[in-house]
Amino acid sequence: MSIRVSHVHGEHIAVEAADGTEILRYVYRPDPDTFEARKPYAHPVRTLAGRTVTGYRPNDHRWHKGLQMTASHLSGQNFWGGNCYVHGQGYLPLPERVGSMRHDGFPAFTVEDDRLAFTEELTWVENGGAEWAREERGLAVHSVDEETGAWALDWSIRLTNLRDEPLVFGSPTTAGREMAGYTGLQWRGPRDFTGGTVLAPDTDADADKVMGSQGPWIAFTTEHDEFDGHSTLVFAHAPENLDPNSAIHESHWFVRSEPFPTVAFSWAFFEEFELPPGESFAYRYRVVVADGAWDGDRVGTYLEGLPW
Repeated sequence: MSIRVSHVHGEHIAVEAADGTEILRYVYRPDPDTFEARKPYAHPVRTLAGRTVTGYRPNDHRWHKGLQMTASHLSGQNFWGGNCYVHGQGYLPLPERVGSMRHDGFPAFTVEDDRLAFTEELTWVENGGAEWAREERGLAVHSVDEETGAWALDWSIRLTNLRDEPLVFGSPTTAGREMAGYTGLQWRGPRDFTGGTVLAPDTDADADKVMGSQGPWIAFTTEHDEFDGHSTLVFAHAPENLDPNSAIHESHWFVRSEPFPTVAFSWAFFEEFELPPGESFAYRYRVVVADGAWDGDRVGTYLEGLPW
């Protein structure tokens, strides 16, 4: 199925399916509020039927914006946005700790009939203005299939430490808050995903049981408000992410269905890890956006037919 790509330079990139439905908008224009950790994000993200499956600035966490790369605890700085977790004191508004991710350019940008792929260069800047890390980010929209009712977004990151000391990656859990290990690529769903069903391979586990677990994929499905129908999101790791010989640090799932819907590919759920000066790490992820309520067998079969 063909796609149409438009680019408002300095603002955003949008992808439309053949029928004109905008299925992805990637916004790289800096947000106005520094407390929300200025950084690019994908919103709205929609199914081929036009159902929105991302939330933006919800009233409980204004810094949650669609699908975005985050780092909640990084050497004392917050590249997630909003309040900072401090053990023994809870969440505190500490604007002097909130960093940002600066868009520097698109060194590669390819549009084919049925695929968009681009590379983005970014710099992670701590609150005082020091450049801490250089990121090479890759996004690809592909496998847009009207018959299946699904399409796929691949998102990769390669991050290099620019400092003369290690970058220390953590999460609220590594700082003392149990089972709150969110960091890394994070999805925030709209309100009608609240209370949705979470699936994982070979299990009927719910969100609470999947929280903090490991595995190649999880899926999140819901029945929408306003119209009849369901949507399913699948979050999948590239094989090397779970290989202890290739990944810099093991990943765990951060997932909630209540009180709000969210999923993160957490790279520092239970333990901190360090990135030495001049060194890099890399991860690859896939998000499948589908119409309908997919079960575990359908998710598994689909992913097997979509090699990396």
